[in-house]
Amino acid sequence: MNVTELLNSVPTGLWQGGRSVPSESGRTFDVVNPATGEVLASVANATPADARAALDMATAVADDWAATPARTRAEILRAAFEAVTARADDFALLMTLEMGKILPESRGEVTYGAEFLRWFSEEAVRIGGRTATAPAGTGEIAVVKEPVGPCLAITPWNFPLAMGTRKIGPALAAGCTMIVKPAEDTPLTMLLLAQVFAEVGLPAGVLSVLPTLDAPTVVGELMADDRLRKVSFTGSTGVGKILLAQAANNVLRTSMELGGSAPFVVFDDADLDKAVDGAMLAKMRNGGEACTAANRILVQSGIREAFTAKLTERVAAMRVGPGWEEGSAIGPIINAKQRGSIAALVDEAVAAGATVRTGGKQVDGAGFFFEPTVLDGIPDGARIRRDEIFGPVAAIVGFDTEEEGVAMANDTEYGLAAYFFTENLGRAQRVARKLQAGMVGVNRGVISDPAAPFGGIKQSGLGSEGGSEGIEEYLNTKYIALPAV
Repeated sequence: MNVTELLNSVPTGLWQGGRSVPSESGRTFDVVNPATGEVLASVANATPADARAALDMATAVADDWAATPARTRAEILRAAFEAVTARADDFALLMTLEMGKILPESRGEVTYGAEFLRWFSEEAVRIGGRTATAPAGTGEIAVVKEPVGPCLAITPWNFPLAMGTRKIGPALAAGCTMIVKPAEDTPLTMLLLAQVFAEVGLPAGVLSVLPTLDAPTVVGELMADDRLRKVSFTGSTGVGKILLAQAANNVLRTSMELGGSAPFVVFDDADLDKAVDGAMLAKMRNGGEACTAANRILVQSGIREAFTAKLTERVAAMRVGPGWEEGSAIGPIINAKQRGSIAALVDEAVAAGATVRTGGKQVDGAGFFFEPTVLDGIPDGARIRRDEIFGPVAAIVGFDTEEEGVAMANDTEYGLAAYFFTENLGRAQRVARKLQAGMVGVNRGVISDPAAPFGGIKQSGLGSEGGSEGIEEYLNTKYIALPAV
């Protein structure tokens, strides 16, 4: 379908009770195309009263959904996977319109995001427990898994589909009801997904979607209600800390996928072409707007100039343009504020002595574009070496020894992802163990996989999403003491 037909097919109200409804206040807000600055749609603006209504529904159906046979829950998730896959072009175009990423990457996200629905449809029927005889002979030990109860998911704008399915999939598989608060910049994809779930038979009230411009108040209303039992958040470490403090009041289960400052380490013995290919993926995929993006590119002295030259050539050739245009390699930044933050980091680094090898400036005209950029020789103390860039800027720093490279990689409060390239097996094993990150890519620029746990350490978060570990985040463990036979 064309753009107008697609936008007209997307629900723009709150998603409650299995249908699209207006906000209690009647108010709406605009969703803007970051490539043009034009309004795509106006969506309902949820209030605390709407949040209470969604939680009322989630609580009312929680027991029935928990008691629904795992096979039935699995088949609904599988049907949702097939429905999303069948509408892959619609979801991809919608994400390109509201988030800005180029269409090939949006199509990739549909494949990746839908896979969480299929993966957790398979995990739903494998929720286990265990039994054992008490060692003292006093009885039998039975351990069972039960859904934690109503959950809140707060999703970011950079992966509008996958960050939702990565939370919704395990929650529904485990038997939990869920309320989703999508990012205000990209609510349309999540609203379309909710509609798809209704079409494949998800009972009303099991899933609600609350777009809002007043996230602190709406989320605060839910977090303060003792009927909510879990919160899963993907976003900045600063907001994550606020949510963790709020969660403490009712001792909520939490999953936190927070900020990152991923090092990308290139050793002298790396395959140069493979390392450049990996850097292009780790840095420029999704326009650099990813928590796993390579934030600091650390290159050993013997290969540094050759690597920088090759990377600069590749980055300089990237065409900037709307994501739906053929040939575009980098779409717009999500909004003017984020583009301004990127520009400030680059300007400060250059003022402190960094060299611009290519790019470095905002693009004039409509939309929020920023030139793909390579900076070399980033001095100590520059903010760009410690702050998350979240944009198409490759910041290169040199190092001399393996020990120095690892120390520089670990010199951050974050610990989400890390990458390194080497052709030495011993070094690969050694460095993989030493890097302080929840996920490490060895000679790979992309590491996310629905079948693998996704999560960080240090101030990058708590818990894991994806893999067999992902469903455990939505399950309580109950011990039942049985008498001796």
